[in-house]
Amino acid sequence: MNFAAQLFYSRYLSERLERLYSPRPALKDIEENDPFWQREELRLGPREPGCSSKSGPFSNGTAGRRPTLIEPERLKDFGEEELLNGDVKFHESKVVGCPEIMLMEPPKTRRVSEFRIIPRPPAQYLRFEDISAAAFRILSGIQKTPCTYSRLSKQYGMEIYLKKEHLHYTGSVKERGVLYLLTSLPQEQQRKGVIVAADCNFSMAVAHHAVELKIPVFVIMPSCCSSPRLRTYRDYGAMVISYGSTGHDSRNHARHLAKDNGYLYLEEDESAAYLAGLGTVGMEIYEQVPKLDAVVVPAAGQYGLLAGTAAAIKHLNSQILVIGVEPEGFPLLLQSLKTDCPIKDMHSYPNKKLYGDLMERSLGANTFELAKKLVDKVISVSEEASLVAMLRFQEFERSTVDTEGAMGLAAILAGQLPELRGKKVAVVVSSANMELELVRQCVDRALVLDDRVGKFSVLLGEWPGDMAKLLDVLSREDIRLLDVCHRKHSDKSDFFKAKVECVVETRDKTQSAQLRKMLNERYPSICWLDR
Repeated sequence: MNFAAQLFYSRYLSERLERLYSPRPALKDIEENDPFWQREELRLGPREPGCSSKSGPFSNGTAGRRPTLIEPERLKDFGEEELLNGDVKFHESKVVGCPEIMLMEPPKTRRVSEFRIIPRPPAQYLRFEDISAAAFRILSGIQKTPCTYSRLSKQYGMEIYLKKEHLHYTGSVKERGVLYLLTSLPQEQQRKGVIVAADCNFSMAVAHHAVELKIPVFVIMPSCCSSPRLRTYRDYGAMVISYGSTGHDSRNHARHLAKDNGYLYLEEDESAAYLAGLGTVGMEIYEQVPKLDAVVVPAAGQYGLLAGTAAAIKHLNSQILVIGVEPEGFPLLLQSLKTDCPIKDMHSYPNKKLYGDLMERSLGANTFELAKKLVDKVISVSEEASLVAMLRFQEFERSTVDTEGAMGLAAILAGQLPELRGKKVAVVVSSANMELELVRQCVDRALVLDDRVGKFSVLLGEWPGDMAKLLDVLSREDIRLLDVCHRKHSDKSDFFKAKVECVVETRDKTQSAQLRKMLNERYPSICWLDR
């Protein structure tokens, strides 16, 4: 190669190397310093003694070595180039392929049975948060009923506090559940209206609060419903329609009207909103009675009051006992707990006049599960004990309640809760809706059951003064004579005798026992009539 060719080739090669290995811009302070790039200009080879770093591209007729910023020991990564007397020596660089990546074996598939299945806890049907929301919602429409100390406490050896839910406007605790149920309805349904078809505390609460909320309400009643009850519904502001001769006819007609006109047919059930409203009773009791030991709740109707109250009480204090009381003639919950499933048909019916709300009722599955989990004890009381409890309410509490409202106190009066002696007990008085004539009959019957009213018959001679002597004995003993009947006896052996029947009233059982003893001694022929 001649000199000119060497010159141009060296120039071309130096310019190419300059473009390839031109220095990078200076790094900022915040950037990391790469030791690969050096500030000092380094050459491709060792510097010759007579050569300066500022020399031009030519030196002694040979191509000068252009400066580079690459360290000489790193040139092996790019292929080392040497310029020796104009000759160029190339070293081939081999590209070594990446090492083969060994993939891991896939994990073994596991059967479904090998996995541990953790069951999800079931969602609670009635939460305390629902009861709290109901208490806030009904605050403006429901009054807070008192829970007062009873004068019967000393007589029965325990601190008895009566939660007087019968003081609501319609005389029933069911106002709480009904109001929250109505306020939870969609706006469209509230504009269309609701309809009920049963003469009970639930229907009365619906009629009253639906009118207060400006919701159209219709009440379908059979023709056998009493006039005072129909007048009560009309006074609340409901549209009352008489249809059919039985409750079954009126209910079918109500469902037909609801389907055709878009009304919502309401009947007492175990809906979550209804139970949450009833559960607010438990919250108020816990707030009003500190250091409470037990709560006695009547378990009549759909048992919603018992389930809701138990849910609230057990959340606030699980140590408080919750005791349910139901009538002896219809122990639906008690029998369901024994069989561990809700019973649909009891094949027994209580007194329709005394327990009207129990007729054609059933125990729901959700209510049963709540009662099974939260209620500590369920007992049944007799009809006689409930009537005597009604009498105690009138005498000691100056209030009139019905048999359903008196069941809680009846359990204490009958001595069925001896474990509560010396403890602080709250008793829920749920309702007081009973017609006046029926109240009078119940009081008369309760006086007889309580040995306060007695009836006896005695044979007296027809001589003048015999009748006066008997009345004089009753007067000296301070006995009130309610009725007397004088009859001629037809038996020949007692031809000159007359049968006298008397109905008397005493102050208490002690006076009644003294009267019996005295009359048995004076008149051997006396006969006391059974209760």
